[in-house]
Amino acid sequence: MTPDEYVEAVLALVERIPPGRAMSYGAVADALADRSGRASPRLVGSIMARHGGGVPWHRVVNSAGRLPPGHERKARERLLAEGCPLRGDRVDLAAASWSPDEGM
Repeated sequence: MTPDEYVEAVLALVERIPPGRAMSYGAVADALADRSGRASPRLVGSIMARHGGGVPWHRVVNSAGRLPPGHERKARERLLAEGCPLRGDRVDLAAASWSPDEGM
């Protein structure tokens, strides 16, 4: 998979995260690792920062459930509007975590 194809794969996966659910950067990387040969949460974060504006970027958080840096207020508003479970200033990943394998 080329770097451009990986960017497209990350964005396509993020598009599939249902409203009210979330994935960590690491979970996105892990879900694509077999196909892509890449497994870097930091790379996913970089892709989201550069190219994620057209997808539900607010549904991708760090492994502790922290919201995207610099966009916490807007992400929190969007997540609350979707009914995503939050615990303080973080997504409750135990309750909100989504996997692309769900429903298969």
